[in-house]
Amino acid sequence: MDAQTVTLTLVALIAIALVFDFMNGFHDAANSIATIVSTGVLKPYQAVAWAAFFNFVAIALFEMKVAATVGKGIVSPDAVDNQLIFGALIGAIIWNIITWYYGLPSSSSHALIGGMIGATIAKAGTGPLLAPGIIRTSSFILVAPLLGMLLSGLIMIGVSWVCRRRSQRLTDRWFRRLQLVSSALYSIGHGSNDAQKTMGIIWLLLISAGLTTRDHLPGWVIVSCYLAIAMGTLFGGWRIVKTMGQRITKLKPVGGFAAETGGAMSLFLASSLGIPVSTTHTITGSIIGVGSVQRTRAVRWGVAGNIVIAWIITIPASGLLAALAFWASGRLF
Repeated sequence: MDAQTVTLTLVALIAIALVFDFMNGFHDAANSIATIVSTGVLKPYQAVAWAAFFNFVAIALFEMKVAATVGKGIVSPDAVDNQLIFGALIGAIIWNIITWYYGLPSSSSHALIGGMIGATIAKAGTGPLLAPGIIRTSSFILVAPLLGMLLSGLIMIGVSWVCRRRSQRLTDRWFRRLQLVSSALYSIGHGSNDAQKTMGIIWLLLISAGLTTRDHLPGWVIVSCYLAIAMGTLFGGWRIVKTMGQRITKLKPVGGFAAETGGAMSLFLASSLGIPVSTTHTITGSIIGVGSVQRTRAVRWGVAGNIVIAWIITIPASGLLAALAFWASGRLF
């Protein structure tokens, strides 16, 4: 390829990465707003604007540790080329569209990781895969929802004890206000973890093109990724909101506060450790934790089971789609 073609290809791939980031926000908007919408604290259009704003606020609060894990800890940068990144992104985007259409809150994060793994295997087998990063990320498929469930359940128990002598009406009034805070915290956690995953992909592209080093993530990449995910959240989909906020368990403001706060604490921990987790898994586990504390039958376990199935198949399904996209794109690169 001549220099102009190489430049155009790189620009096109960065644009596709930002489209994925936008879709990540669109797909995961429900995670940020489902509880606050289902409890009636905010209307959907108010909630998405609230969540989008705090998605972007995360830019000032967290180091780029998750971006470093995605950019350097899943696949060896030496094995990365344009075709591999194209396959990974297309596989993840297609899987996101499929799960959005059917209203399944699957993980955009694990779709991206699965896409990277699938495209890498299609290109060079398993040699370039970095086991420590993949194992840490995969383990949090289980750890993130369980941690969210535990923390949210404990918060719900604590709040119930503190408010045991107050009327339901007064409790709801206070927690309708507090849920604005907990929703903002969860949206910050969402932005801190999910926006950085796309940064890692663009970082890989720039490293492979010789335009930056493994120690420097350009500022324009950081800003553009946070903007893309915030805009995606602003246009987020209602299908998954219904599943997350209404079909798993019925929530009141106190339950929404507990779920969002427990989920936010889990995301803050993961982002500070540089672990790319699923915000979808985290908030789902948190909602289940709140419902199960109230009573086991409050959780619609059939719906929860369908969600877990979507979690399990996300990495292999997106990996397969990415491998097919990699092979199909052979004539483009």
